Amino acid sequence: MLTRPLQDSTIGNAVDFATWAQEVRRLAGERRAVILAHNYQVPWIQDVADHVGDSLALSRAAARSDAETIVFCGVHFMAETAKILAPDKTVLIPDPAAGCSLADSIDAGRLRAWKAEHPDAVVVAYVNTTAEVKAEADLCCTSSNAAEVVASVPAEREILFLPDFFLGQHVKRATGRDNIRLWLGECHVHAGIRPAELARGWRPSPMPSCWSTPSAAAPPRRSGWSATDSSPPAVPRSSRPVGCSPRPRGPARARYWSPPRPASSTSSARPTRR
Repeated sequence: MLTRPLQDSTIGNAVDFATWAQEVRRLAGERRAVILAHNYQVPWIQDVADHVGDSLALSRAAARSDAETIVFCGVHFMAETAKILAPDKTVLIPDPAAGCSLADSIDAGRLRAWKAEHPDAVVVAYVNTTAEVKAEADLCCTSSNAAEVVASVPAEREILFLPDFFLGQHVKRATGRDNIRLWLGECHVHAGIRPAELARGWRPSPMPSCWSTPSAAAPPRRSGWSATDSSPPAVPRSSRPVGCSPRPRGPARARYWSPPRPASSTSSARPTRR
């Protein structure tokens, strides 16, 4: 539990956490609200919440709750997902402008255009997308079940996987499918994690293992590399989604990647980037 004072930006002075938390809980009870805090929230928000977890777990908690109002301390697509799973509840988000660079990398219009180019493809959307994008998809997945969801699609069907390029790469490796087209979206935080940074953090105090989200940038594999190596493997520019900015610069900035055409084709075998 956090004990230090909090700075209240609305009144310009410091407030005691216990006093603030008591008032938040009073208001939540008065309005029959459940407070959900994402894992990425700062500690004092997590400490005052009813539930803390990832976006999907929190949306499921919202659906199970008998509260009339859901206060979702997270980004916009998370609140939308909660509303999808709990349509009869009022969903509030403290900051309507709270966005996600990954979710902002595609919108419904661009997805419809992509689908028009591949009318027979199955669209698999990561849960980290807006409601309008989910509405255009055939299947929705999480990072933990993405490979399983893709494997459920008949092998002969082409797949449009969006918006996370790195998660898509993981799915391609896990399923062995080569008929998956990937949207070039990324979380700019995950994309910024590099082997050299991990190595610098490890060497002063070696850790027994490293756990990574499938949404993290995937460097080329090199057997036997560890943080104690003198030089971690370089991550070439080609491993990053072309057209993606390391910082969000507005919606739908990313493009998509198509697998190379067979060598027998008369057209170019280079990946298509539009």
